[in-house]
Amino acid sequence: MALMDIAVLPLDSKEGSLSGFVAALQELLAASGCSFRLHDMGSTVEGPAPLLFDLALKLHEYSFSQGGKRVYTVMKIDDRRDRAVRLGEKSASVKAKIVPAGRTEE
Repeated sequence: MALMDIAVLPLDSKEGSLSGFVAALQELLAASGCSFRLHDMGSTVEGPAPLLFDLALKLHEYSFSQGGKRVYTVMKIDDRRDRAVRLGEKSASVKAKIVPAGRTEE
């Protein structure tokens, strides 16, 4: 399994807000069958790397299919082959290691 973080931005949008566009991308992600999570700066998606690359292209092309002329897509993929990774594991691991203020680590 791999994790992909992706943000797709139509650069020629006339609207000040992109929430409608992002909502449409979330529908495409839901239809993909992959687990995903929306966050303030994009979406994180879990799945096999080849599927994630195909999905990134589909998300990128969506803007053009809606009449867009220019789109900017940023993606990062973490493809770990030594063990399975799941959505949320990385942040949970870090949170488990954070020592609350006022408490000393033993």
